[in-house]
Amino acid sequence: MDASTDATSSIRASVHREATAMEARPFGPRFVAPLFMGSALNPINSSVIATALVSIAAAMHVSVGMTSILISSLYLTSAIAQPTAGRLSEEFGPRRVFLGGITIVLLGGIVGGFAHNMATLVVARVLIGLGTSAGYPSAMLLIRRRAATVGLVSPPVTVLGGLAIAGAATVAIGPTIGGLLVGWFDWRAAFLINVPIACATFVMAMLWVATDHDQLRGRSSREVVTRIDLAGVVGFGSAMTALLVFLLSLPDADWIALATSAAAWLALVAWELRATNPFLDVRLLASNLPLTRTYIRSGLTLLGIYVILYGLTQWIEAAQGLSAYQAGLLLIPMGTLSAVAARVVSRRNTIRTPLIISAVLSLTGAVATLFLTTDSPIVAIIAVTGLFGLMSGSSNVTNQTALYREAPAETVGTASGLLRTFGYVGSIAAATITGVAFRTHVDDAGLHHVSWILIAISVVVLVMTVFDRQLTRADRSHPD
Repeated sequence: MDASTDATSSIRASVHREATAMEARPFGPRFVAPLFMGSALNPINSSVIATALVSIAAAMHVSVGMTSILISSLYLTSAIAQPTAGRLSEEFGPRRVFLGGITIVLLGGIVGGFAHNMATLVVARVLIGLGTSAGYPSAMLLIRRRAATVGLVSPPVTVLGGLAIAGAATVAIGPTIGGLLVGWFDWRAAFLINVPIACATFVMAMLWVATDHDQLRGRSSREVVTRIDLAGVVGFGSAMTALLVFLLSLPDADWIALATSAAAWLALVAWELRATNPFLDVRLLASNLPLTRTYIRSGLTLLGIYVILYGLTQWIEAAQGLSAYQAGLLLIPMGTLSAVAARVVSRRNTIRTPLIISAVLSLTGAVATLFLTTDSPIVAIIAVTGLFGLMSGSSNVTNQTALYREAPAETVGTASGLLRTFGYVGSIAAATITGVAFRTHVDDAGLHHVSWILIAISVVVLVMTVFDRQLTRADRSHPD
């Protein structure tokens, strides 16, 4: 009895010390470090693999074109898994889902690192996509709950900015790191790099992220399934898969995939309107128009960013005669400026002004690409990519803050995952656009076609932002 009392007292004392430390510094390095690392795993794996494709093709005796499935499989998996991981975080606890995701990443890294055929590599990329998808939505939910615990009303913009900076920095240095790893070792390093990062992140999260409240006690398995809305998850996955298959088929359109996607979306909406705990809250999206506009604005912005990443990179290699590694080095200033812009914007609790500035930067950069030719100096290309770097950093952190404000606190995990899903759709659409523009060969004319599309996207985003009165009201209700 005495031992039990002593144990209880010890637990209470530990909880008290943790609560005191949290009140003193709720978002200290110990709390945010594992969250930043976990959230960065997805962009790391999205960018590092690019420099390993040629080596993988040679090792597996397949064409380089066939290795593109290693990119599309991760995007497709992540587009579906991000909001799903958010929903699981809300039901089972964000720490549990975060740790589970890191474990799957570790497994995917090992499977890919010791693979001997393309099928195994695809399985590894799917595992990595599943695991890394847990990082961002569970991190957002952990941040939201920590803010609520300490009574913080305004968004912790510095922490949200840190998430954006971590993503921007890894995208910027990913190709360079990948090139170095593949050069020093071989293509397997692009997978095995996940092992030390996942292990370090797992240990830090175990030690420094507070355990979840027991959200499962007293629930039957049927109740858990109902609250997760498995039918909604499957319907969303089916509709999204068919849509992405259609986008990937362009310019040779797969109309069957498009028709399948449309039918699946209609069935999903019909189901979710009747569901008690809908996975995709259609009524919320229809009534919470600021949140819906944030999704659309973010998707269009990321579409523009990826058009530049894909289109300009291909053009640099063909027009300037640079290698993929050298082209990756030219993008480092873009990523660096993106991180700097995110850092500056995260210090201010405003949305509308940074969004307008980012749209203007995007439009300016799009117009500037019209004047790029094969005779343009490298410094001009770096200047143009720098504009998009500034745009990327300011828009990403601001849209993230907007979502934090607009999404209901209890569903911020799913909402955050859905924000990433819109980004994946934008990235795949960007790959399609550049593929059509450079279908026959990469030249100045194709780049300028991409420029006109980017100008149109920038104008739409600028108009959406300038005439969105809700952004002004939101800034007034959340002053610095």
